[in-house]
Amino acid sequence: MATVAPPPSKRQKREEIERTTVQQDVSPLLATDLGSFKANFVDGDGNQMADVIEINFADASEKNVSALLNTMMGRDREEFTPYRFRIHIPGRDVIVDQYPTDLLGLLKKHGVNNPFETTITLSAEPQAVFRVQAVSRMAHKISGHGQPILCCQFSPLSSSRLATGSGDNTARIWNVDTGTPEKTLSGHTGWVMSVNWRPDGQQLATCSMDKTVRVWDPATGKSTAELKGHAKWVLGLAWEPYHLWRDGTPRLVSCSKDGTARIWVVNTGRTEHVLSGHKSSITCVRWGGTGQIYTGSQDRTVRIWDSVKGTLVQSLTAHGHWINNIALSSDFVLRTGYLDHSKEVPETEEAKRAKAKERFEKAVKINGKVAERFVSASDDFTMYLWDPTNNGNKPVARLLGHQNKVNQCAFSPDGTIIASAGWDNHTKLWNARDGKFLTTLRGHVGPVFQCAWSADSRLLVTGSRDCTLKVWNVLKGALARDLPGHEDEVYAVDWAPRDGAKVASGGKDKAVRTWMN
Repeated sequence: MATVAPPPSKRQKREEIERTTVQQDVSPLLATDLGSFKANFVDGDGNQMADVIEINFADASEKNVSALLNTMMGRDREEFTPYRFRIHIPGRDVIVDQYPTDLLGLLKKHGVNNPFETTITLSAEPQAVFRVQAVSRMAHKISGHGQPILCCQFSPLSSSRLATGSGDNTARIWNVDTGTPEKTLSGHTGWVMSVNWRPDGQQLATCSMDKTVRVWDPATGKSTAELKGHAKWVLGLAWEPYHLWRDGTPRLVSCSKDGTARIWVVNTGRTEHVLSGHKSSITCVRWGGTGQIYTGSQDRTVRIWDSVKGTLVQSLTAHGHWINNIALSSDFVLRTGYLDHSKEVPETEEAKRAKAKERFEKAVKINGKVAERFVSASDDFTMYLWDPTNNGNKPVARLLGHQNKVNQCAFSPDGTIIASAGWDNHTKLWNARDGKFLTTLRGHVGPVFQCAWSADSRLLVTGSRDCTLKVWNVLKGALARDLPGHEDEVYAVDWAPRDGAKVASGGKDKAVRTWMN
């Protein structure tokens, strides 16, 4: 039976009558003239974007300022680009990354006593022109694997196709729209540790505890190459970025428990280079857009290699324990190559490579210079932000805050925020420019194993030992959706990169789950 509120008392009735007979003072509601300031708009490289203009503090919300900048740049309302603003505090070497609800109060808090006669520099960063909706419901629960699902990844071509790898020694390709299996990729004789789509979606690579790497044709489900050479488990994979392909030939790098990484020419199955030098198991590998390969190892070092020569470029020693994960500021654009949300595909190979290169350079440019950054996460409870182009072997920042091992880290697609998932049950957000802590996303009651960004950088999904997924509103630092449904620990999660329409997850309960809004 529903609970019914009791009727108001005589005192409550009397106070209500008094409120209706007293004339309220509305002058505070009309006092919207808080004074004005001069706004100077610059882009991420410090270049002037528009003329200096005077703005009333009462109208200086981020949405209004973004609309004003678009108008000043001569855009029609249908063509408006949403902007995120950083505030340069005048007279001080301080930049505020989160736009406040009270700009006047923020300036006074930082010692700007007379902001009305001051020019405030606002650094504008364009956000994605499309908006991804938070997934809110389970679309499909798909059975098929006989053991826990260890990894999953959407095809860069479409959110309709998903690949998973499992402890049952198989990888599988699923039709996410219909919730049915498409292909079972059989051939490995050990757990499948990673699945990785080629940037154009035409091939899938898998690696296994059986010491091999296999390349598959997703259309037929047949293995096109078996790459042998490693002496122990193969733990990770990375495709060569599309714009770096030589003679149209894709290459692949794998890392292993044997302490080496190998560069393979996929068409021939030949080992081009063996990257040796680590003293222990290599846990993660990335192939950067400048042609460098990044490896993280249990020997507590990160090494950078020249992919063409196969030689060591740098060895970075800062961590006090195993390296668990490396994330590049260019991960999203390298994963998708020339495929973006517009779904416009160039007709020629040259045009495809040119578009992929343009997307990469736009994603990593800092002050007009291509500078690919990366972050490393470790069992020592810390992360380090690196900028080898500008800082050499000295880290930009040490990211402190986690109270247990950091399992995974990931740059947002726009390269402005780093998310980290830890064994302390928390996900943390960091400024990707200087490594400063932004906020902690609290809600999970078990270790957070994986996180994945939406394509517009506004949402983040996390998977945990507590058998749930959670979707977070990054701007607010708050929970957007709680997604129960798994019956055991969630090991793998991915967000479709092309249109952001779906999320996929898998774990100890052996079933793939897909989520939609």
